[in-house]
Amino acid sequence: MSIIKVENLNKTYEYYKKQPGLLASIKGLFKREKLFTEAVKNINFNIAEGELVGFLGPNGAGKTTTLKMLSGILHPTSGEAKVLGYKPWKRQAEYQKQFALVMGQKNQLWWDLPAMESFILNKEIYEVSDEDFKQNLDELVELLNIKDILNIQVRKLSLGQRMKCELVAALLHKPKVLFLDEPTIGLDVVAQKSIRDFLKKYNKEKKTTIILTSHYMEDIKELCERVIIIDYGKIMYDGKLSDLVNKYANYKELKITFLNDGVTREQIEKYGEIKDFNKYRVRIRIKRKEAKNVAAQILTSDLPVDDILIDEIDIDDIIRKIFGNNKKLD
Repeated sequence: MSIIKVENLNKTYEYYKKQPGLLASIKGLFKREKLFTEAVKNINFNIAEGELVGFLGPNGAGKTTTLKMLSGILHPTSGEAKVLGYKPWKRQAEYQKQFALVMGQKNQLWWDLPAMESFILNKEIYEVSDEDFKQNLDELVELLNIKDILNIQVRKLSLGQRMKCELVAALLHKPKVLFLDEPTIGLDVVAQKSIRDFLKKYNKEKKTTIILTSHYMEDIKELCERVIIIDYGKIMYDGKLSDLVNKYANYKELKITFLNDGVTREQIEKYGEIKDFNKYRVRIRIKRKEAKNVAAQILTSDLPVDDILIDEIDIDDIIRKIFGNNKKLD
């Protein structure tokens, strides 16, 4: 069952060109050149109940604009979208009580008050009963391990602690759909992992439908089986992350360590494309289907091999390659 349906959705921003200087400003009062920017161009996708989908793209690709339309903050220029059967930009109260939007660079908590005060405010806004509020809060606090910071002013919390509290505030009313825009931005690796572990467990247990944007590919690899890639407002790819890797990274890397006096470049270059070399450590790129055979050849050769590792190409490299091509992927 599709929870989110997007059909031919477009968003165009209008703005005016202004020349520098006082005279140009005066002229602009009477005549201005109107310009247009297409932030989202005729996109289509469906997301089923309980899916956790990665929404990827470089800065300015249209990710945040799309989430803002799906959450009702922006009205589209044209096209249709339905979330839980509602048109988001109509901003019906029934819909607003069933979704949440968390933006890593925007705070919903009151800066000078303890997080608990914001939780109580959200309880009233979303009309959560006392019993449900206590049950939901206790569950989320335990999952995120933030019991000791609930009554500390938000401005005194670390970035990771604040993001955990932002998630609690967003999930207190048990939304069926959660939009996450860069939730781990700026966090250290420990805090990022904590947030990822929580989202993975919460999605599995609650079957909440989640769209996640992130520039940290560890978030995507850990959480998302499916990804939607958008660039210049157009969807370039929509499918399984594993299929993307298999199709567009048709090679693997061998990382080899050598003993004794090491090896020469000439001894190694016949096995594959050398990406990194010193006489004791070598990294070579091999076609995916040949990786095991080449590794076996190296192990049975006269080379003083100490260790060999067959490694996948980093997904960061794949995504960068896709953005660089700027071509729609099959």
